[in-house]
Amino acid sequence: MVTEMVVKESLSGEMISAGAELTRCLDDAKFLVSASLWYYMSDTNTWRLIIASPMIEVQGIKKAYKQIQSVIFKMPADKPKISLKDITVVGPKDPLVSLLRVSIKTGDGISGMRLSQNIINGVLIEDTYIYRLT
Repeated sequence: MVTEMVVKESLSGEMISAGAELTRCLDDAKFLVSASLWYYMSDTNTWRLIIASPMIEVQGIKKAYKQIQSVIFKMPADKPKISLKDITVVGPKDPLVSLLRVSIKTGDGISGMRLSQNIINGVLIEDTYIYRLT
């Protein structure tokens, strides 16, 4: 009998620092961020930085990605960076963001809260690291 085991991709300290720095830079650029968090996607064994913004509803998703890319490009070279391919931009009413808001609110600052193996309203949140959830 053969058993298959999947090793979970870890969230590194560099990724955590990069997510906080990007959130800070987006704030400085006046890009409204209502949620910023790393979310583990178990189906692909990857982490995604999810950024929720009300700007999506006004300007559209394409413009939001362009603005985020511009902010990443302008970040100082000595700061940890995230590739745009690792970011998912959603509206503030996104189902995952809304689900997490049921039990967590961080305020407007940048926090560092990790949730692992939690169930919210019957949905398993395998792993997430939250910077902001308002």
